[in-house]
Amino acid sequence: MGLHTNLKLYQDRVNKALLTHLTFQQTQQPDTPNTLFLALHYATLNPGKRLRPALVYAMGEALNIPLEQLDSAACAIELIHSYSLVHDDLPAMDNDSLRRGLPTCHIHFNEAMAILAGDAQQTLAFYLLSHDTHVSDRHKITLIQLLSKASGTAGMIGGQVIDIESENKTLTVAQLQTLHQLKTGALLKTALLMGACQSPQYSELTEAIERFGELIGLAFQVHDDILDIEGDTQTLGKPQGSDERAQKSTYPRLMGLEASKNHRDTLISHALQTLERLPIDSSFLQQLTLYIAQRKH
Repeated sequence: MGLHTNLKLYQDRVNKALLTHLTFQQTQQPDTPNTLFLALHYATLNPGKRLRPALVYAMGEALNIPLEQLDSAACAIELIHSYSLVHDDLPAMDNDSLRRGLPTCHIHFNEAMAILAGDAQQTLAFYLLSHDTHVSDRHKITLIQLLSKASGTAGMIGGQVIDIESENKTLTVAQLQTLHQLKTGALLKTALLMGACQSPQYSELTEAIERFGELIGLAFQVHDDILDIEGDTQTLGKPQGSDERAQKSTYPRLMGLEASKNHRDTLISHALQTLERLPIDSSFLQQLTLYIAQRKH
C-alpha cells in the first residue's frame, strides 16, 4: 500500500473518531451554547494533514497494537496540535488570517471564541485519553504523562514562548534547534511514543523511537522554513513569507537556502538509518520520512 493511500486511511479514521467524539460531547451538553461546538468543529475538522495521528497509528500498527487501542491517542494529539494552531493564529501571537486554506478561527468567529475553542480542544484531549475503555488504566497514565509533558512548558508551550521572545532577534543555529525541538518536535516525537507505549517492547525501544522522532521533527521544521520561501499561499494554506515578515530566525535565514536543504536531507538520512535499527517493519514510516522533504505544504 502506497504512502498516500495509507495516510488517507489514517486521516479518515481519526477524522471519523474526532467527529464522533465532538458530536457525543454536544449531545451530552445541551445547555452549552451551540456557538462553542460550531467553533470546535471548525477548528478541529478543517483539512489538516493529520500527520501526528498517522504517526500514532503507524508506530502502533508496526508493534501489533490494535487500531481501536490507538484511536483516543490519535484524537488527543490532533486536538492538542489543533488548539495550538488556533492560539498561534491569534492577534496577540502570530496574527494570521489564514490556516489550512480557510479563515482562522478568530476571523471566522471572534477572538474570545477562538481562545475558548482552543481551551476546550486541550481539555477534551485529556478527557478522551482518561475515558478510553479500550486502554488499560496503566497505559492511560502513560499516555497522559507523555502528552502533558510534550504539550506543556517542557515541550510545545515552552517552544512557543522562546519563539515569541526571539522575534526581531537573531538566534544561533543551536538556539533555533532547541526552539523547534520544543515547539514542533516534541509533539511529533511523542506521537510515536504514544503509538508504541502499549507494546511489551516499549521500554527497550524508547530511546531509538525518541531519536527517530527528534530527527524527523527537525527535518519537518527545516522544510517548513524552506516552504515559507519557496511555497505559495494557496498551496501552503497559510500566508507565504509570514516568518520573513515577522523577522523570525529560520534555517534559511541563518544558514542560507541551499545549506538548509542539505541539512534537511542529512536529518532525513539519519532518521532512516535510525528507523532501520528498530525491530519493526513499517514501510509507511519509511515513506513518510522521505515525504517530509517532498511535500508542498
